[in-house]
Amino acid sequence: MTIPSAAAAGAYANVARLADPAAGLAKPMGEAATGSSFGALLKDALESVAEAGHKSDVQTKAMVAGKADMVDVVTAVSETEVAVETMVAVRNRVIEAYQSIMQMQI
Repeated sequence: MTIPSAAAAGAYANVARLADPAAGLAKPMGEAATGSSFGALLKDALESVAEAGHKSDVQTKAMVAGKADMVDVVTAVSETEVAVETMVAVRNRVIEAYQSIMQMQI
């Protein structure tokens, strides 16, 4: 399935916004002035994926009720798909890093 370019661009922009501590997402939680913790960053990313899924659900329900355009629904679903695929890729990389650390000799 090809992803509409607007959906892909929006999803990639959301991921870039999450990864950029200068974008205003850095929430001081007792850490040094370098920004938020990795856990907080992951939490924000998961909330963003959940929000995209909710937006997709709302658009789908609105289309069923005849109040939304099909293009808006497809765009919302595609953004959600890209966000989920991105989170799965991040999860896989974290698991690979953990496994590499666990295999290191002490």
